[in-house]
Amino acid sequence: MGKLAEIKTKETTSSVEDFINSLKDEKKRKDSFTLLKLMQKATKEKPKMWGSSMIGFGKKVYKSPASGREVEWFKIGFSPRKANFSLNLVLDIKQHADILKKLGKHKTGMGCLYINKLDDIDLKVLEKMINTAAKGK
Repeated sequence: MGKLAEIKTKETTSSVEDFINSLKDEKKRKDSFTLLKLMQKATKEKPKMWGSSMIGFGKKVYKSPASGREVEWFKIGFSPRKANFSLNLVLDIKQHADILKKLGKHKTGMGCLYINKLDDIDLKVLEKMINTAAKGK
């Protein structure tokens, strides 16, 4: 295995609950705790803060197909951002086009799923995606 590249966002010892409780929007806090439960159930891992605003479960070394560099990152996680939730499910989003059609209102980006609030989506479909991602390599 090559040398791990240093990345800015690292696992910290900050409290995940304190971070979520510090969110100003009550709905965002409630949705964050729901996502926390779903991801914890799927991974059987304790949540950890990564950087100042990301919550991750598990750890894995990823190798960039483009650069070949290796980085340590969480298996799955999310960040309750001001505009939306960014879910890092490390899935090939395109492979999940069928299930995404059933998800509800969302956007996708580089391995990320963006959801404004959990009320906009089918939670059962999201849970299935989280479980799939948690079992991934």
